[in-house]
Amino acid sequence: MKRTLTLTAVGALALALAACSSGGSGATNGQTFANGKTFTMVLGTDPGTLDPDFTAIASAGQVDRFLYDSLLNVDFSGTVSSGLAEKWEGTTTTATYTLRKNVTCADGSKLTASVVADNINFVGDPKNASTAMGLYVPPGTTAKGDDAAGTVTVTAAAPDPFLSRNVGGLAIVCDKGMKDRTQLKTGSVGTGMFTLTEAVASDHYTLTRRKDYAWGPGDFKADQAGLPDKVVIRIVGNESTAANLLISKEVNAATIVGPDRTRLQAQKLFSREVTAPLGELWFNQKAGQPGSDEAVRRALTQALDLTQLGQVLSSGSGKPTTGLVAPGGPCSQNTVGSNLPAHNADAAKSGLDAAGWTAGADGARAKAGQKLSIAIFYPTSIGPGTQAAAELAQKVWQGVGAEVTLRAVSDAEVGSLIVGGQGSWSVTLLPLTVNLPTQLVPFLSGPSAPNGANFSSINNSGYSTNVAAASALVGSDGCAKWAAAEESLFQHVDLVPFVNSTVPIFGQGANFELNQNGVAPTSIRMLA
Repeated sequence: MKRTLTLTAVGALALALAACSSGGSGATNGQTFANGKTFTMVLGTDPGTLDPDFTAIASAGQVDRFLYDSLLNVDFSGTVSSGLAEKWEGTTTTATYTLRKNVTCADGSKLTASVVADNINFVGDPKNASTAMGLYVPPGTTAKGDDAAGTVTVTAAAPDPFLSRNVGGLAIVCDKGMKDRTQLKTGSVGTGMFTLTEAVASDHYTLTRRKDYAWGPGDFKADQAGLPDKVVIRIVGNESTAANLLISKEVNAATIVGPDRTRLQAQKLFSREVTAPLGELWFNQKAGQPGSDEAVRRALTQALDLTQLGQVLSSGSGKPTTGLVAPGGPCSQNTVGSNLPAHNADAAKSGLDAAGWTAGADGARAKAGQKLSIAIFYPTSIGPGTQAAAELAQKVWQGVGAEVTLRAVSDAEVGSLIVGGQGSWSVTLLPLTVNLPTQLVPFLSGPSAPNGANFSSINNSGYSTNVAAASALVGSDGCAKWAAAEESLFQHVDLVPFVNSTVPIFGQGANFELNQNGVAPTSIRMLA
């Protein structure tokens, strides 16, 4: 079973912001709203498949948020509010949702409890290998729908302390899409605010607003002023180009994480900013890889100045990380603290010596005739600082005697070579963005890739023991155990988080707020 990792830079943002509510007055804070306009936004990478159950790529998540709704919404403070469900309740093993009345799919059919249950059953069945399994729906979870009562009852195969919230975040596909998923790759069959009317891969996607859509979060109303009639999503890989399009008013929104953000800030453009994991160093712990030895992981981490590495990666805009879950979730303790080894180049060299990697006359390290060879894989879609950070790590590790090669990989290659287990990588700079600690579990324990999502082959008993204890407690009651689980990872250098991104999404000619996938469709207000 293969999965695609959720990437941070554009849309897979765990910090959810509430949709703004402007009422129907047509103006707010001195700004006048305009009807009938087109909202144009830039994404840095093509989303590929738009089937929400078979992608976790950030750009796809942003597009899908326009097309599909979920049972629950989450605001910037982590507060859960109604989505397709008007009421809900849950324990660690069961959850019940009562659907809003009169919700319809884009084809005009009514959304029923049975269809929602079909979605949950599909994702929860391991044989379907959905990327949403484990992130939203725990493996083996089943659901039953009562169409007359409008209720969906969910039963988990194992305790999940955030069960109702996790399942509540699943994008719901309508009946026709469930019966024929081929429609979903380049189309949409959902209850979202928009429908997809044109898809040109690697160029643009055009969406048209449903005038009957009236079940958005907060006090959303279908007739409020400033809603765009259309949305055009343009694929622009170069950030400088995207910044120029914003300044020239050719687009209304773009995420800029590199140095171009400075000139956009100088223009005093509208912006919304989120904080999310950016710098996370993963070691491949499969047998035969240097990272399978904790002493090597510790030494390589000690060799790095993580503060410096974080500033390079974030182009100077990053903030120190405090844990693996993005800010805004129910568990937000500082689990990093002093649990990671401090920068100490001499200790790094001594540690490699003690681990049997001795330096020759030329300084190159070897063990039993094998060179200390490290292959750093890094994604090209996160921002210009990623390559610079990889090059810095290469230089530092060469300085302690390792032979280091670099390989830039696309999002598709991240899915196949790293997460899918098909590549021979040693280290990767790859952020995993989640808003609940339960969503981390399949990536940090269990079967290794390609048989599971544990792509770096972590086997940490302290983590697993604390996860088991935390999973028996409902919601935030288990936060202390979740914190202990993370701390065990850092103490054994299984994963090294070192910087969070502050990601601004700039706007021109429109206002908007953000949700967990980027721009919240219901919050967009076009300006006159």
